[in-house]
Amino acid sequence: MPSRRDTLKHSATVAALLASAGFFSKGVMAYDKAAFNAQTVGEAVKALGGAAPVESKDVSITGPDIAENGAIVPLSLSTTLPNVKRLLLLVDKNPSALVAMFNISPDIEANFSTRAKLAQSCDVYAVAITTDGKAFFAKKDVKVTLGGCG
Repeated sequence: MPSRRDTLKHSATVAALLASAGFFSKGVMAYDKAAFNAQTVGEAVKALGGAAPVESKDVSITGPDIAENGAIVPLSLSTTLPNVKRLLLLVDKNPSALVAMFNISPDIEANFSTRAKLAQSCDVYAVAITTDGKAFFAKKDVKVTLGGCG
């Protein structure tokens, strides 16, 4: 019986072969280097084609008020805005502000949950970018007792 390690090696090899043969869509492997290298919320939104973000009650973000461990902070973001093409999760004081980017189509309900690393206590943003380039945000202040990025 193969070990778990052998199975993981074989799976990685098969995935690499499938990727090199073009079996994965570009949407699955999407990566925007400029956006993920941005160090501020504004830079990340601009790199993804959004205008200066405006606060909106149609975008929401939920998470703990106090996170005991900054390495695993559960966060949820959603929007009821029409014509949203991207929903972003941004952390103000992380080394890289962009934590997650969700590409939205009209068939998808814009409601996501994930976990993020927070370097320290800061504001966490959910930003919705519409098809016409407007950006709307909601923010939440999260206090971190033990940093996760250090």
